[in-house]
Amino acid sequence: MVEGTVVEDTTRRVTRRRVRTRANLLDAAFAVFAAKGFGRVSIEEVCEAAGYTRGAFYSNFDSLDELFFALYQQRADLIAEQVSGALALDGPGLDVTAAADRVTEVLLLDRNWLLVKTDFLVHAARAPEVARTLLEHRARLRRAIADRLARARGHAELPAVLVDVEGAAHAVVAAYDGVTVQLLLDADVERARVWLKQLLTALLTDGSDTTV
Repeated sequence: MVEGTVVEDTTRRVTRRRVRTRANLLDAAFAVFAAKGFGRVSIEEVCEAAGYTRGAFYSNFDSLDELFFALYQQRADLIAEQVSGALALDGPGLDVTAAADRVTEVLLLDRNWLLVKTDFLVHAARAPEVARTLLEHRARLRRAIADRLARARGHAELPAVLVDVEGAAHAVVAAYDGVTVQLLLDADVERARVWLKQLLTALLTDGSDTTV
């Protein structure tokens, strides 16, 4: 029994250490990718930034592509959670102005992330298997938005030009894309948040009503 307990404790320590190592590698890779761009970074550079050996790298990732993929997935999941959480706070109706406030307040608008995301987009455009993952993330984000808008139907209607909740979700994601491109160029996060709020409010209302 004592021997079993020792083995279990050792296993837990190893597992915690491995989780911490993986997280540190992802954090270091994020900084290096943002600074230099994917395709210009070596495994050695990531290891040096994280303070680990190549052995530690290969115990967590098979390649730089796999690490890049994991990094994108981590941040993409965070954004989907942020949007879902911000939209879930209203009752059956949806106060668009208040929801836009919450979304733009919590949404990850980080220029370094946008640099990494843009690299991933370019990479995906040349690699169909990577593109599928990117499309899945975008579809998951749209579903979170569409589901919330669908729950608010019956209280008021979306602008007719959007056709349905799926169309509205596409428009919201497109607005986010447009704002982030501008943010990449001017690096003005506060302006980006204001602009995104204005776009979301304009998209989801007819200009006179703030409730959907």
